[in-house]
Amino acid sequence: MSGNDEGTSAEPGTRWLDAEQQEAWLTLIALVTRLPAALDTQLQRDSSLTHFEYFVLASLSGEANRRLQLSLLAQRANASLSRLSHVVTKMEKAGWVRRESIPGSRGSDAVLTDEGMAKVVEAAPPHVESVRSLIFDGLSADQVRQLSELSGAMLTQLDKSIAAGTGKA
Repeated sequence: MSGNDEGTSAEPGTRWLDAEQQEAWLTLIALVTRLPAALDTQLQRDSSLTHFEYFVLASLSGEANRRLQLSLLAQRANASLSRLSHVVTKMEKAGWVRRESIPGSRGSDAVLTDEGMAKVVEAAPPHVESVRSLIFDGLSADQVRQLSELSGAMLTQLDKSIAAGTGKA
């Protein structure tokens, strides 16, 4: 991605990454590739859940009445409504979630059942320990603050660029 490599044609107007940006980019890509796999491995081993399933259950557990409209839950989970619906169907079969129609609307709520709440309560301690071990145990308090600031800035830029059409199909 840098224009300094031999054999790379420097197209006019291309804003190539400098060496420091290239190093930061490769490190970020390694993190966003390896972290989800590590989280999935831990959750599958300890709770028979994917990270996405855990995120859906945990999101519902934090809501008033343990319910959220499916479209809002999909947005929060950064997933298509179709993907979320497929996962909710699987969780309905397990007895962890039920769908309830929203009166006067075509939408539905996902509602966390008592069994689903018990699953979150069971899965949370080893998951939090895994998150601590994978990320936070290696950071100082100042680095945690920096991570939060950097992540927020990157999400803001990502949302701005996506809204402007970058990365859209």
